[in-house]
Amino acid sequence: MKLWPAATTLVNLLDRHSRRESTPLSSLFTTGAAQRRLRLLELGSGTGMVGIAAAVLLGASVTVTDLPHVLPNLQFNVDANAGILDLHGGSVDVAALSWGEIQEMERIGRDYDVIVGSDVVYHDHLYEPLLETLRFFLLGSEKKVVFLMAHLKRWKKESTFFKKAKKYFDVEVIHTDSPCNGSRVGVNVYTFVKRGGENLNSLS
Repeated sequence: MKLWPAATTLVNLLDRHSRRESTPLSSLFTTGAAQRRLRLLELGSGTGMVGIAAAVLLGASVTVTDLPHVLPNLQFNVDANAGILDLHGGSVDVAALSWGEIQEMERIGRDYDVIVGSDVVYHDHLYEPLLETLRFFLLGSEKKVVFLMAHLKRWKKESTFFKKAKKYFDVEVIHTDSPCNGSRVGVNVYTFVKRGGENLNSLS
């Protein structure tokens, strides 16, 4: 299972935030529910590194998700880190989530404060399923939910995803890494939040 550059960027930001350094995440990971742990959902988790790191560094309750055939390795990685998760008060659940599949989305529910994803804008045939998933979790929630996405631009066609996304969400770049490993561009970190007054009913 490959570790993508954007995942490293997110983990580094989480680490800096946990050490109380000033980062763009400082306001993002502050909830009004002081009596409960932060709840995160990770899309396209892959190895689960970002979700596991978030649980450890933030003491968060995290649900990591991916396609069914990825789950055994994902669960293995979660189990391998059980000790450090317990030590830091975090928890990680593993669940199947095929983007755009309403039954799977309803099964894991909408009770999250932040949705995270790294290098999820990759295959163009998945742009619409990903947007359907984001509409479900961000527009369908009664509270403000933020999608935090780390992304390394590779192709011009990716602009199609962002153009479509801006029909439903306010999209902002909150952090940019310097290029490395021969790349001409660095990883961008975006926030997506629902635009004012929109809800699921307005999508029909």
